[in-house]
Amino acid sequence: MSLKHAILVLLETEPSSGYDLVKHFKRSLGYFWNAKHQQVYQQLKKLTEDQWVTFQAHSQTDKPDKKVYEITALGKKELANWISQPVKANSINDALLVKLYGGHLAGKENLENELNTHIDIHQGTLKNLESIEQLYLSLDDDKKAHYLLPYMTLRRGIIGEKAWLEWAEEVKNTLKQADIKKAD
Repeated sequence: MSLKHAILVLLETEPSSGYDLVKHFKRSLGYFWNAKHQQVYQQLKKLTEDQWVTFQAHSQTDKPDKKVYEITALGKKELANWISQPVKANSINDALLVKLYGGHLAGKENLENELNTHIDIHQGTLKNLESIEQLYLSLDDDKKAHYLLPYMTLRRGIIGEKAWLEWAEEVKNTLKQADIKKAD
């Protein structure tokens, strides 16, 4: 997947400024697709050049003018084409798994500390995702229907975090029972 398609998906949902798109990445898509501020603005420039989006400038009194971007018919055509194509399965690059795999070189205490740090992060992510879920569940039926597929991506995140935390508990129990000594 490319960032440009993630932006097009967001703009297909509603016209947004670059700032609003960055906020979307931080609080929703950011759980499964990361984008930095500068990357979003670079892509918006390219998407405008490709005529996949257009913008209207809105003047603001005490801030610079704001550009509100909207997907064009050509952008919708590109997005529909991209959505109809198969995507590759995700590959995993997880440094924690590499550390665990070679954990005999670090020792049990190091692994436990590292694992606890990651558990805290995943518990925080799960809490955030569950609070977003509560917002969805409080919507009226029409809005729920409109956001059903984004909700399914949210559910994937919740289930994934719960599974990760369950796995981490298994690792913690294994580390408690295992006789792991730091290799020389």
